Amino acid sequence: WLGRSRENIPSLKATPSFRISFIQTELPDYYAPWMNVAANLPHLIEGHQLRREVAKMPLLSTQYLRGHRQLRLARLALGFITMGYVWQGGGRQTVKILPRALAVPYCTISELLDLPPILVYADCVLANWKKRDPCGYVENLDILFSFPGGDSNKGFFLVSLLVEAAAAAGIKAIPIIVNAILHHGLCSLETALQDVALSICKMREAFKLIHVWERPCNCFLLHVFGTSWKDNFLMPEGLVYEGVWDSPKQFFGGSAAQSSTLQCFDVLLGIQHSAAQEYLGCMRDYMPAAHRAFIQTLASGPSLRQFVLATGDAGLHAAFNKCVSALADLRSYHIQIATKYITIPAGRCRAEQQQLGGCVHKGTSVLSERGTGGTGFMRFLKAIRDTTRKAQRGILGVLNLFITL
Repeated sequence: WLGRSRENIPSLKATPSFRISFIQTELPDYYAPWMNVAANLPHLIEGHQLRREVAKMPLLSTQYLRGHRQLRLARLALGFITMGYVWQGGGRQTVKILPRALAVPYCTISELLDLPPILVYADCVLANWKKRDPCGYVENLDILFSFPGGDSNKGFFLVSLLVEAAAAAGIKAIPIIVNAILHHGLCSLETALQDVALSICKMREAFKLIHVWERPCNCFLLHVFGTSWKDNFLMPEGLVYEGVWDSPKQFFGGSAAQSSTLQCFDVLLGIQHSAAQEYLGCMRDYMPAAHRAFIQTLASGPSLRQFVLATGDAGLHAAFNKCVSALADLRSYHIQIATKYITIPAGRCRAEQQQLGGCVHKGTSVLSERGTGGTGFMRFLKAIRDTTRKAQRGILGVLNLFITL
């Protein structure tokens, strides 16, 4: 995208998980044209009026945005409007140009935050929430912006947020793990690994809340509005950001592959997804800069896996394997959810079109088979689940060797 970050992004030390600890919910009145459109997005999309409203939007300056949180909120609003604008017609009426009044401020803000100008996971999950009551928690959570789909849409974003929040203890344990490796603290290391395993198990439990909120047809609809314009048959050249670039640009859409938490645990546990490593590396460019730096610092540090293997300690091996096993189980559950709420509804959609005597529109087929991040998502999910399982089998084999010797 345009350049490097010019904003001092809050330290990860401020919160034990990667979610934003305090959310800005309002912008100065000057930005009411953005906030009003974003707040009414479901209605405008369903009525096929969004593109008309965007055409009326004035070109606003970004100079009145103050601080990181206002920038994140403005980017969130413009990101939702952008995705709705591009995919208002599903796969049938794609656009080639993002209007100047939307493209220019969106790209300017994205440059300041060192993020690409497309809605990413860190926007729609980590920054898209608020509390109705400042003293409440889960029962008081709500989202700031949405696409058509009602409560199912809300549930998808909030459950994803709760999954991230459940990882807090595991993220908090990482500095303890690194310090234990450096100082050969086997007891503290084993305890910290137990914290990581427990937090990943809690992520899976939080994921189960999806069944309370979701309806398969609405989840598939949300999947459509998160679709990328990179490696996408429907937008082979990408999207022109009017007033910013003369040629089209291609960017991946938001997906769980951009979860800083999941990639952090992969790096911590030394899990190498050989078939998907290049793609996952690319996804780090879609994370906030502070998250990328955290993961890179962890990757350049001492290897937890090699340390555990070198000790030959049965307790450490067991604690390590519980972490890997929990992560594999989480990914298996993700596959189950994706099958129930995206793959099966997409198949029903195609079947219904055929029963009505019409051919299946190619756009529907493409959007149902590819993830929002541009991958063949079921193949991708199964690949990373399988490599996670192999990492567990690998360390078990070495442990058996130690026992034999």
